[in-house]
Amino acid sequence: MDLRIFTEPQQGATYDTLLAVAKATEDLGFDAFFRSDHYLRMGAVDGLPGPTDAWITLAGLARETKRIRLGTLMTAGTFRLPGVLAIQVAQVDQMSGGRVELGLGAGWFEEEHQAYGIPFPKEKFGRLEEQLAIVTGLWETRVGDTFDFHGAHYDLTGSPALPKPAQAKIPVLIGGHGATRTPRLAARYAAEFNIPFASIEDSERQFGRVRAAAEAAGRAADDLTYSNALVVCVGRDDQEVARRAAVIGREVDELKTNGLAGSPAEVVDKIGRYAEIGAERIYLQVLDLADLDHLELISSQIQTQLS
Repeated sequence: MDLRIFTEPQQGATYDTLLAVAKATEDLGFDAFFRSDHYLRMGAVDGLPGPTDAWITLAGLARETKRIRLGTLMTAGTFRLPGVLAIQVAQVDQMSGGRVELGLGAGWFEEEHQAYGIPFPKEKFGRLEEQLAIVTGLWETRVGDTFDFHGAHYDLTGSPALPKPAQAKIPVLIGGHGATRTPRLAARYAAEFNIPFASIEDSERQFGRVRAAAEAAGRAADDLTYSNALVVCVGRDDQEVARRAAVIGREVDELKTNGLAGSPAEVVDKIGRYAEIGAERIYLQVLDLADLDHLELISSQIQTQLS
């Protein structure tokens, strides 16, 4: 079971804070550092000092880390034109020496679009499908050839399809709860399918849909990696768990029901139940980015039991 650290910087974080978390992620032996792609805080937080851009952040971290994978859960398709996104991700992949992964979603948070003057189209899923075709098509086009695409939402003619990533194939992550179109897109484009903040039962059902879609598309179901994203709140005793829950404004019982919370033994047990239904990777949503002792505890008391 791979454990990856997943951050939500729109809730309030500077680049230096993210760098400290990424370096701790690397030093403590976690597999990867991922971040959300949002420009507006959610819930009862002030979000200060303000948002950071996902791909600018990852470009910086690409030069300041050496081992960990770097990526997004999920880049919002509404934020970037697909040709520009392909250039950005390929460049960051080069800067990291081939450690980038692209989670790409349709975009959903209308309020942040309004706050920063970003168009929020009604039809987002069709755009996402075209974006996936364009981004992967640009990367796969041989050097010296050109790439054309003529869709309902995007039109590319004679693109040189440059630059190329360092990796022969950047892993693409697709995720969500959709019962039909999401599994179909994952089967066609994804190296990994991720389901965010879902119960064991819902995860098993959605993994089954994706596996069936992959087989229907002529692809081996095991060709994809299956993963979960879950909030994490671990403590050595009940008092430490309660303290960490209070800092992020959550209740312990709710966290235990909907995430990975409690003692290291409790969290290891619940991760094991996700593994039993096919999860191979967990993105640990860390909400208090100042609490690096939390990461050390997870590394020493949980990751060591799963490796």
